[in-house]
Amino acid sequence: MSLATSVLAVAARTAGHAPSIHNTQPWRWRVGSQTLELYADRARQLGVTDPFGRLLRLSCGAALHHALVALAAEGWRFDVSRLPDPADPDLLARVALAEPTAVDPSAVRLLQTMTVRHTDRRPPTDTPVDRDVLARIGRVVHAAGARLHMLDREQVVDLAVAAAQAQAAESFDPEYRAELAYWAGGARTEGTGVPSEAIPASAPQTTVPGRDFGEPGTLPISAGHDGAAVYAILYGDDDRPDSWLRAGEGLSAGWLEATELGVSVLPLSAAVEVTRTRHVLRRLLSNIGYPYLVLRLGSAVADGQRGNADPDHAGAPPTPRLPADQVVEVTEP
Repeated sequence: MSLATSVLAVAARTAGHAPSIHNTQPWRWRVGSQTLELYADRARQLGVTDPFGRLLRLSCGAALHHALVALAAEGWRFDVSRLPDPADPDLLARVALAEPTAVDPSAVRLLQTMTVRHTDRRPPTDTPVDRDVLARIGRVVHAAGARLHMLDREQVVDLAVAAAQAQAAESFDPEYRAELAYWAGGARTEGTGVPSEAIPASAPQTTVPGRDFGEPGTLPISAGHDGAAVYAILYGDDDRPDSWLRAGEGLSAGWLEATELGVSVLPLSAAVEVTRTRHVLRRLLSNIGYPYLVLRLGSAVADGQRGNADPDHAGAPPTPRLPADQVVEVTEP
């Protein structure tokens, strides 16, 4: 295997740390001698929850950003073509190596952050996030190809109503319930889905309801409330597949930046999964953009504060990941 192929293969494996809807990891990679191709894996698309593939492409965009950071951390220049083949809509991106360059120290730092980034569905601490920190996260998201709109208190109330309505609508659908049950709960030894240990044991006290997984998990919950959290909408200028992909890159960039700054991120997708409530989110954007995802931002519990004395604040466990050989194909001998 050539050096270039090896570097690309490592980047593809590193992308496995990326977040995805219900931890479906709906991507696969094809590694060539000089190129890395990202494909949507329709076998892991949520056919009921995400029939148009918005969240699938957003998830794949996060994986693409992870791979690009890994290449920069190894000291490589590259060119990226998004949706390069109209005849193959599942080919989401092609990355071509250019030439070696100086290692990007910030990328090296982000590479380390990927391994500790995780989703914590419990309320964050009651310490407000500094406005400058929020602005910095927003700038990082924008630079990666999406935008972030911070909601005011009145808009958060509207969001809470929309999220509750969306979940109520979905809960009446037996196909939705079956799909959710397939991807959530249990030990998840196959490497995908949300295990019980990452699902709260009881409903957290939150302003905007989080995902109702149908059955309680085993993650301990404290009596805290997320009153100090900030809610935001990840959005873009249009509602097209290329924008969904770029939104995923923005999500990854912003989430990694937030993790470095001590800010927890919880993605909330229910309100964008239902057409009626997605229109509510668009109105919250003054109809100037299209919503892709809702994010809750809050001050994370520092590692030094997570000791064993208070099990309700122990670190939330990471979700499992698929073995690399199930998602990465190396075509060069």
